Amino acid sequence: MTIDSDGFAAPAALVEHARRFQAEGGVPATPRVAATVLLLRPTETDFEVYVIRRVAAMIFGGMYAFPGGGVDRSDSEAHLDWAGPTPDEWAGRLGVVPGAAQAVVCAAAREVFEEAGVLLAGPDRATVVGDVSGDDWEAARQDLEGRRLGFAALLADRQLTLRSDLLLPWSRWITPEFEPRRFDTYFFVALLPAGQRTRDVSGEADHTLWIRPADALARAQAGELTMLPPTLVTLAQVAAAGDLAGVARAAAHRDRRHPGHPTPGPAAEPANPASS
Repeated sequence: MTIDSDGFAAPAALVEHARRFQAEGGVPATPRVAATVLLLRPTETDFEVYVIRRVAAMIFGGMYAFPGGGVDRSDSEAHLDWAGPTPDEWAGRLGVVPGAAQAVVCAAAREVFEEAGVLLAGPDRATVVGDVSGDDWEAARQDLEGRRLGFAALLADRQLTLRSDLLLPWSRWITPEFEPRRFDTYFFVALLPAGQRTRDVSGEADHTLWIRPADALARAQAGELTMLPPTLVTLAQVAAAGDLAGVARAAAHRDRRHPGHPTPGPAAEPANPASS
């Protein structure tokens, strides 16, 4: 393994892939815009984060990551009830135009429901829906995941409002140029709503767990959990915040406009989004 400038080890296969891409003069693929969510929950003494392991057949298979995925066309075309910062305000936070900002926020909320069974929505602007693990909700989640139902339609059918204020923007990372599939990913943090629970429902994951960020880092460094640099760096950042209140304070002052570019290898100089 090669150590990047943030002090984390990049898998040797990834380093070799990067070297081969550079030697062969590879042409970078265009990144797809994506969103991922760090779900957090309090414990008696600390807090935990929810991580999933991608199935081996998927891109980045075998890696532990946070729930998330690419922005769909439906996310940008959605017309839904909206609580919290407006798309214009999100645009300022994320450094994109309002339509793109809405799409990213919608994708974050949609993906965390698809992959973790957690719904960041409520019957009004001040409340959050409770348990969404029943059979009817699961049928709706499967329809959403299978693209037989749009996220806006799901919320409208149940007279729910998207709670964009439950998402706090954290950072942005772009997949290295040598990867055949690349993502321009916006990272968010969110507190697990009261009355809801995560469920191992996504066909894209074969293992899930709640774990303290510091413990996840320790297990990754021991080789028990395999993670890519953006996941490791983000875990270290939220762990350094100390507690959930500290995470919220840190989120308010972070730079989400300028992406990090992890580039493993001896000559690598990965840029990590720094606090502003």
